[in-house]
Formats: sequence, structure tokens, C-alpha cells
Amino acid sequence: KSLLAVMGIFNKRHGKCDCGKCKCDKGWSGDACQYPTNCDLTKKKSNQMCKNSQDIICSNAGTCHCGRCKCDNSDGNGLVYGKFCECDDRECIDDETEEICGGHGKCYCGNCYCEAGWHGDKCEFQCDITPWESKRRCTSPDGKICSNRGTCVCGECSCHDVDPTGDWGDIHGDTCECDERDCKAVYDRYSDDFCSGHGQCNCGRCDCKLGWYGEKCEHPHSCPLSAEESITKCQGSSDLPCSGRGKCECGKCTCYPPGDPRVYGKTCACDDRRCEDLDGVVCGGHGTCSCGRCICERGWFGKLCQHPRKCNMTEEQSKSLCESADGILCSGKGSCHCGKCICSAEEWYISGEFCDCDDRDCDKHDGLICTGNGICSCGNCECWDGWNGNACEIWLGTEYP
Repeated sequence: KSLLAVMGIFNKRHGKCDCGKCKCDKGWSGDACQYPTNCDLTKKKSNQMCKNSQDIICSNAGTCHCGRCKCDNSDGNGLVYGKFCECDDRECIDDETEEICGGHGKCYCGNCYCEAGWHGDKCEFQCDITPWESKRRCTSPDGKICSNRGTCVCGECSCHDVDPTGDWGDIHGDTCECDERDCKAVYDRYSDDFCSGHGQCNCGRCDCKLGWYGEKCEHPHSCPLSAEESITKCQGSSDLPCSGRGKCECGKCTCYPPGDPRVYGKTCACDDRRCEDLDGVVCGGHGTCSCGRCICERGWFGKLCQHPRKCNMTEEQSKSLCESADGILCSGKGSCHCGKCICSAEEWYISGEFCDCDDRDCDKHDGLICTGNGICSCGNCECWDGWNGNACEIWLGTEYP
């Protein structure tokens, strides 16, 4: 939407637009009349709503006003922004030229994206080869730049290191063409064994030991079932063998994490971790979990039984808590109930406190969002204890029993 259109929405609510600027009604302030002068929230509740994922209020780059962050922009250039003031484009300013990304790129949320032929944190370095030659050197045999697994910098691929500990990554090769993750049986990342522990990995392909076969050496020759029959038996009605939560051997599933009673079933179809919020509370304390779904007590509803059916707020009080920083009720993608947004069920991926998040932005591994080892929170995976990686695909905890 255009700025005037957006401001028009604000003005219908808490002010009037006069020559491109908002004149706020009594009791409201801010560039878009988005901040109430009198706040019904306690300071503790307000600050809680202003905390980012690291529990820092407005990312230490703004102040909290009634549950909404007002970013520090004393110079009026608007370089600090975001729901929690998490984006600071001042980080993109080149110290020497004082230009954004040295004038050779664009800045997004404090990171420079350089034009062809330039590189560096602030696009301050120019390549000594042409952009065409750089692209040619980085092109993998399948025609993709760095095999879509790395970044091309002046003709050399910098492969994405999937190991957050800083150890040598699983992806390597001149054009990042080798991905050792391809050798891991779907859930052998728990033991960190390549090729199901029954073979050797060679640039993403498994050479199996005697007595084993299959793409990932997962099938024993001694099994009376064929590899296809084994997978079909483990898959059941799911889209993935063992519902994407276990390891299939000879038609039987071993659910992961081993020893965790929350993941169970013949095909590991039940994952009761899905009933927990980020604090580990099951069904909001207002229901019981059955095979990964909450059965709410009387008087409560929602995916995690988080919404009370009866509300002690007036409609005006409720709606004021459902307005996002831009003044739109639940970002136009949900309805408001008792001061909380209920996002549209038709679009499963819409989430967030104000329905302003898209869960499709969360990383996947093995076809699962956050690998089933975390919760997608506003486009980022929040991993359960012991898990790490962009898609919570890496186990860094203690050994399982």
C-alpha cells in the first residue's frame, strides 16, 4: 500500500491526514497516531510485548510505548526500524564514503547486498575479474551458482557452513557441489553417522559395506522385505517414512529422539511436543495433549488452548490490543478476540502476535519446517533444547539413552 493509503487507514482510527502528515485525535500520538497517550497495560506487560527473541526490549534501539516499540530516529533518517527496532541500517554506512553500502549495493535490515562486481561487508571491495567471469567460475556442473548452497565472491564459492559450532561444514567442493548431508539417513543426524553407519560417504553418495544397500545404506540384505516394501510399511498414511520423525529399518520405525516418550506410534505419527509452547507449557495449561493435538477444557479454545471463550474486556479495549504498529487490526489477516489475534485458518502459514508473520519463511530440512525439532516463530525456527541450526537440524545436546 502507498504511504497515503496506509495513513488513511490510521486517520480513520485516531486522527486526520493533513498534507501528508497526521494530526492526531486527543489521546493519541506518533507519526501515524499509533501510540495511545494513556495505556491500559501494566509496565511489565507493556515491556513483555516489546521484547525481541533475545528478550531485549526494543533491541536496545528504541523505547516501549504501551506494548509497541518506538525506534530511535533522532536524526529523522528512519534507519532504525522493525517491530522490535531490530533493523539498524546505520550498520550499512561506509565509514570512508559515508554512503549506504559504499554506493554499490542495497541495505536490508543492517546487511549490505552488493551489486555484481563488488563485495565486502559494506560493498567496499571491487573484484579484479568481470562479473561474467566470476559467475562462470562459480557455476556448478548442474548450471547453478555455487549449487545453490553458497555465495559467489569474485569467482570463488563460499559454501554455507551448516554446523553452528564452527567446525568444517557438510558442504564443500569448488562449486559447493558436495553435500555430505545427502549421505545421512533421514534421522541419523542424531548419532551424526554417515550412510546409516553402514557405509562411507563420497561427495554426497554412499558406498555401502557388505551386507547393506540402499541410497543411504539403510537396508540390510538379511531383511525379507525389499527396500521399497520397507519404506511403504514405515510410511503408512504419512507423506514421509516414520512420519518424518524416525528411522526406518526393515519396515519398522525407531522414533526419535530415542527415549523421548512424547514421540510415539507405529509410524511415529504422534508428536506431543507440538502441544507445547516455547516455555514448555502443554496446551496452555487448559487442556490435554492427544497425539500432538490439544483437547481443550471447557471455556478454552485455540491450537494451544490459549484463548478464553469469555472475555472481560470491552470491544474497544480488545481491539486496541490487536492493532499492530501500523494501526491495522491483526494486520488484516485475522480476527480479534479478547485482546489477542486469531489468525486466518484458511492460510495455515499466517502466525504471530498480530498475524504479521509467514511461517513459510522458516527453514525446512527433510521436508519438515524446523525439522520437527522446534517451533516456527515469525519466520525463524525456535529450537527445542539441544537442537541448533537454521532449521533445528543439528543435535548439540548430550547423548540420548
